[in-house]
Amino acid sequence: MESLAQLEALCERLYNSQDSAERAHAENTLKCFSMNVDYISQCQYILDNALTPYALMLASSSLLKQVTEHTLALQLRLDIRNYIVNYLATRGPKLQPFVIGSLIQLLCRVTKFGWFDDDRFRDVVKESMNFMSQATSDHYAIGLKILNQLVSEMNQPNPGLPSTHHRRVACSFRDQALFQIFQISLTSLRQLQNDDVNRLQELALSLSLKCLSFDFVGTSIDESSEEFGTVQIPSSWKPLLEDPSTLQIYFDYYAITKPPLSKEALECLVRLASVRRSLFTNDAARSKFLAHLMTGTKEILHTGQGLADHENYHEYCRLLGRFKVNYQLSELVNVEGYSDWIRLVAEFTTKSLQSWQWASSSVYYLLGLWSRLVTSVPYLKGDAPSLLDEFVPAITEGFITSRFDSVQAGFPDDLSENPLDNVELLQDQLDCFPYLCRFQYERSSLFIINIMEPILQTYTEKARVQTSAKSELSVIEAKLAWIVHIIASIVKIKQSTGCSAESQEVFDAELSAHVLQLINVTDLGLHSQRYGELSKQRLDRAILVFFQNFRKSYVGDQAMHSSKLYARLSELLGLHDHLLLLNVIVSKIATNLKSYAESEEVIDHTLSLFLELASGYMTGKLLLKLDTVKFIIAHHTQEQFPFLEEYRCSRSRTTFYYTIGWLIFMEDSAIKFKSSMEPLLQAFIRLESTPDAMFRTDNVKYALIGLMRDLRGIAMATNSRRTYGFLFDWLYPAHFPLLLRGISHWTDTPEVTTPLLKFVAEFVLNKAQRLTFDSSSPNGILLFREVSKLIVAYGSRILSLPNAADIYAFKYKGIWISVTILTRALAGNYVNFGVFELYGDRALADALDIALKMTLSIPLADILAFRKLTKAYFAFIEILFNSHILFILNLDTNTFMHIVGSLESGLKGLDTNISSQCASAVDSLAAFYFDNITMGEAPTSPAAINLARHIADCPRLFPEILKTLFEIVLFEDCGNQWSLSRPMLSLILVGEQIFTDLKAQILASQPADQHQRLSLCFDKLMVDVTRSLDSKNRDKFTQNLTLFRNEFRVK
Repeated sequence: MESLAQLEALCERLYNSQDSAERAHAENTLKCFSMNVDYISQCQYILDNALTPYALMLASSSLLKQVTEHTLALQLRLDIRNYIVNYLATRGPKLQPFVIGSLIQLLCRVTKFGWFDDDRFRDVVKESMNFMSQATSDHYAIGLKILNQLVSEMNQPNPGLPSTHHRRVACSFRDQALFQIFQISLTSLRQLQNDDVNRLQELALSLSLKCLSFDFVGTSIDESSEEFGTVQIPSSWKPLLEDPSTLQIYFDYYAITKPPLSKEALECLVRLASVRRSLFTNDAARSKFLAHLMTGTKEILHTGQGLADHENYHEYCRLLGRFKVNYQLSELVNVEGYSDWIRLVAEFTTKSLQSWQWASSSVYYLLGLWSRLVTSVPYLKGDAPSLLDEFVPAITEGFITSRFDSVQAGFPDDLSENPLDNVELLQDQLDCFPYLCRFQYERSSLFIINIMEPILQTYTEKARVQTSAKSELSVIEAKLAWIVHIIASIVKIKQSTGCSAESQEVFDAELSAHVLQLINVTDLGLHSQRYGELSKQRLDRAILVFFQNFRKSYVGDQAMHSSKLYARLSELLGLHDHLLLLNVIVSKIATNLKSYAESEEVIDHTLSLFLELASGYMTGKLLLKLDTVKFIIAHHTQEQFPFLEEYRCSRSRTTFYYTIGWLIFMEDSAIKFKSSMEPLLQAFIRLESTPDAMFRTDNVKYALIGLMRDLRGIAMATNSRRTYGFLFDWLYPAHFPLLLRGISHWTDTPEVTTPLLKFVAEFVLNKAQRLTFDSSSPNGILLFREVSKLIVAYGSRILSLPNAADIYAFKYKGIWISVTILTRALAGNYVNFGVFELYGDRALADALDIALKMTLSIPLADILAFRKLTKAYFAFIEILFNSHILFILNLDTNTFMHIVGSLESGLKGLDTNISSQCASAVDSLAAFYFDNITMGEAPTSPAAINLARHIADCPRLFPEILKTLFEIVLFEDCGNQWSLSRPMLSLILVGEQIFTDLKAQILASQPADQHQRLSLCFDKLMVDVTRSLDSKNRDKFTQNLTLFRNEFRVK
């Protein structure tokens, strides 16, 4: 850098330029400041002398990166810390906010990383208070900002800092500083109450919220979810929370501030309402706290202050929702003023339901509160009335009416707006509603029936008309969809509160009968021409949800024969048992599959219901008695089910055929299987008779994709040796050449190769020991030869193709499925692989060769970047090391080192399954070395000679891996310690010197006063461990390692 002015110009470009090339150039030029430790003094020079905020920002963010990514000397870190504190004190008020923010983040990061290294790092709270005692509000703000950032920094895990170390720092900070910081926030709030400095109030409130939201016990709450459990505040905070002024200050702030500040005050109250019950001295103290909360919330309801703001309103609903989560109904009822409070909450709920447009998502917190209150009624003892009988029915009716009003007003036909489109979310939201309905079920069910009957009547009449106003029908269908969803949610929950189960079943039958009547109408007359309409699709999806819930409660495996329900259904509709009801469900499934070709959602939903029915033991048996099901099994063709022709529904074909497979194999008859496979046989014959010249047409493409998806579904359904045998004999040898032809002609088209390879991956998977052939059968070997041909055909072609823009879809996906096929075939235990070499057959060697070439063609960074590719790669490498280690050892040294190096990356990854697979592979390698080289005479076999040569070329290989394993076990939370202990012993036994050197290295990295203790720990690690790899010795080492780890980590 020639001069500071040039640097400032570069920084200006880095942060402000609109031109991405210019920005990239600036970033490249300035990278050295954050990468190279020698530039730290330069950063200080920039902070002292630069004039533009962008140069200051560069210096600050570069230092932050240096502190986070490099282990800097202790004195240097202390100097940086002291320098920043003085810098903020002298120049802070004049700096731009983004520069202040960055400098404070740097200060807090240095503090966190150095928390245990030197007590001076812990003075940051005291220094913040010095800022706050200055005369100017600017200094006061900086003090609050430092504390805000400090609490956030301590609560947030950092990449690069092991999670155990983060927790130790966070716990120490919680015990030593957090309470004091919370007190500072309360003092500041009191001091600033009458000030009009909005900015400071905001900082003090946000500090309070951060303290109350701290992860006190290390449960790492899911930040994305609005729900959290109890707030585990430490006992030392008790006097502060029992002091009424603490709670009051947040109610006061809610009253005097405007959003978003008032929302933050409410958020603090939500946290306080969730404080663990055991914190309080006794019941009286807790009741007093609850009474205060109720008075405060009642006051807000009385005045309605601030609730016109949407964010306040949402937060206030959350606050009310917390009441029943943390307190019991018996406690609420006994608080003075309960009757006023519950009346106001009921009025507030009713009003919220009426203004549904505005309060749609917040209403569910209120319904949650009411449903929890209702479910507690049977357990309520004592005389104090709960008054719920008075309010709940009105709220139930209000909710249903509000849904109708929302339909009448009409949502804009924008998918994101309509709650009926997201069926799963809607069912979650309706989860609490059935409890309200069942509270006074007779009244609620009558209300629903009275509302539904006239609409159903109109809908039935519309079916007979030739034409009708589209919008009018859409509104009717939307209303019906809401009712069906509501009835579905009621039927889902069969438990009753306060009244007999039998009477509830009668009402369930009444409601269900109305839905079943609706089903008789939905596909008649005019309605049968409306499958393309969104409102019709929503109604049909609601009906499917109803069937799913009704089945779980009243049909088949889990459900008992509910006499009252079926007796009533028999009177109303003549449906007197499971079988007749199943017939209704299956007829609707068949109608949907025939009628919908344009809606993927309805087809998918219908098929998942069909699969649920088929895979239930009792319902599956019952289905086979139905004519509709017999028809589907015999005629699964495109003429009958047009969705099979739609390419966009082609993924659904797998589920469709999986279900058909379940049903066919239940009968366990080879003749039945063959006759059912007739449509697929025709598809095979058509494709096999197509000449090569015509094989690259769209017709062939879509036929092939469909056939592969269908076969995969059938293969997924074979769960026993017998049923797998049906499919194997049907496919092999007649139809395998078509697979090879398909893969050879269409290698460059992932749409074809992916379903084809996925079918083969399913076909070679030995689940439930289904691939067990007779001892005299060569089928296992023949199957592997076919697999080998396919993989070689695909691999040799895909490697010669140039890369496409979306390389994952074009190449990597096919490669990981191919590697998975080979892994499954190698691990399936149905082939004796020695046969291939014995008879000079290249099938195994060629398959391993091409699979290795495919994996080596992908950079390791890409393998680790794509999750499915990572899983396939490491599973393949593990099976190679465990069962085909000679193949690995005979590779050249560079390839061998690359593969073993990738194992080290896998060990360091976060996925315990993958690190266990890598550990197993390393163990196989080290055990081979130990058995053949360490313990053997001079190595004689070619493989042992090769391994000795590889290790001689790279003597650091084993020590590096052992070091990695020790670091993981000692300094990180590993859930797979048993798996990691296996290769550790093998590596220690391979070379005693490796272990001795590593011990010295680890001790050197620890504080000097700990050396003696840790050295003793290391000695204990090898007590009673002998120089052998038998399982008894391994288990002894694993036990020692657990003790060693626990003793080593005691601070």
